[in-house]
Amino acid sequence: MPQLIIKGLEQDKVKQISKPLVDELQQIIGCPRDYFTLEVVSSIFIMDGEERQITPFVQVNWFDRGQAVQDQVAAAICRHLQQAGCPQVETFFVVLEENRYYENQNHY
Repeated sequence: MPQLIIKGLEQDKVKQISKPLVDELQQIIGCPRDYFTLEVVSSIFIMDGEERQITPFVQVNWFDRGQAVQDQVAAAICRHLQQAGCPQVETFFVVLEENRYYENQNHY
């Protein structure tokens, strides 16, 4: 944990930014590298009967780390996606509760 679920961005671009992004997030959050998961969701977005590109958005599932850390994580994600050619990025956070998150049969 944390898990980043990315929509509206090509898999190759996510691969390109994955190492430097996780390097920076690891420093900000202070958790081991192998705690991070990046998932690219391939979706087709349709409006008025036509396929269209969307502004990429990143859903971050994680345990709450406070507003200051969240702001730094959002800024890092935005910066890395913008460097990959995305002029606008939307990021939102889903805060998980430790007692509702299980690894095998044990909650945190």
